Amino acid sequence: MVIRNALVYGLDHEFHRGDLYISGGRLTDAPLQADDTVIDAEGLYALPGLIDVHFHGAVGCDLCDADEAGLQAIADYEAQQGVTAICPATMTYPEDHLTKVMQAAAAHRSGHGADLIGLNMEGPFLNPKKAGAQDPQYVIPADEAMFGRLQAAAGGLIRIVDVAPEVPGNLDFIRKLSGKVRVSVAHTDTDYETAVQAFKAGACELTHTYNAMPQMAHRMPGPIPAGVEYGADAELIADGIHVHPAMVRLLFRIYGREHVLLISDSMRACGLPDGEYTLGGQAVTVHGKRAVLTEQPDTIAGSVTCLYDCMKEAVLHMGIPLEDAVCAASETPARALGVTHDYGRLASGAYANIILADPELNIRAVYQKGNKIR
Repeated sequence: MVIRNALVYGLDHEFHRGDLYISGGRLTDAPLQADDTVIDAEGLYALPGLIDVHFHGAVGCDLCDADEAGLQAIADYEAQQGVTAICPATMTYPEDHLTKVMQAAAAHRSGHGADLIGLNMEGPFLNPKKAGAQDPQYVIPADEAMFGRLQAAAGGLIRIVDVAPEVPGNLDFIRKLSGKVRVSVAHTDTDYETAVQAFKAGACELTHTYNAMPQMAHRMPGPIPAGVEYGADAELIADGIHVHPAMVRLLFRIYGREHVLLISDSMRACGLPDGEYTLGGQAVTVHGKRAVLTEQPDTIAGSVTCLYDCMKEAVLHMGIPLEDAVCAASETPARALGVTHDYGRLASGAYANIILADPELNIRAVYQKGNKIR
């Protein structure tokens, strides 16, 4: 198949009018063959399929349900929204429940929906003072042996583990595990100096930057400037609820599109109407685009916006250039997870995961591995 006349997002992070050739589910440089299907994409952007490295669920389902049918429903929904590869996140639970979650993910096999390319272990190695929507009763210091057992249960799928570095013992955990898994500074009350130690020890990411962490101040800079100085990646929820547009623009300016990871942090209410839901075992109330803990209505409880719509929000309402937002939702997460050969780029050899969008960024079609799924 060939997609012709599209504005293709190139490896130089610019758009160029061109054609995309697809063979065997991957992009290729091979010329058009006489029997190839031709798709005319005149006036449309061609974007790489997106990758969400931090979200919990959608359409009534959650990773932590430890349910294959629910995981498949999430994967199907995400793919329909142009998110063709996923790395969903756990919540803070006891080890026995997390083991079931890991086992369910390891057993997942599917020929359709978004590819499960990893897991993000968001809890329980956090600071209970910054638990946010995580259940503080299950928060514990980082435990190397426990992580090893969970990674074994997951069949090696855990790609990111979240850690509050200021908790006693957690810096040692970072030093020991940073070569084996991405460590993200998360749900933390760390000062700048401790954050520097964490990044020197091998941490390389900030979890949902600005949220559940100290803010930047001129005498107490906190973890965000430390991340810049040590080349970390910064997750960012651009749903219009979690972070003010000015702070979204600031993060792109100081980190650059190559180090911003746009995420959705969506929970099970994503794709569903307002109402009462749960996240990490806690009651959540959803009204419009805002999800909060029912018992603590000042605490945001994830988002109800998919990654594609977060990217779209950043471009249309926050002043982020489309080229930068696309990079932060596709190529940067692919690089972070070490999967750029297959995902995140419209390059020869990569999977033919393609979003066709109009100038207003409405999705007109989604192709996964060369098959039209929307």
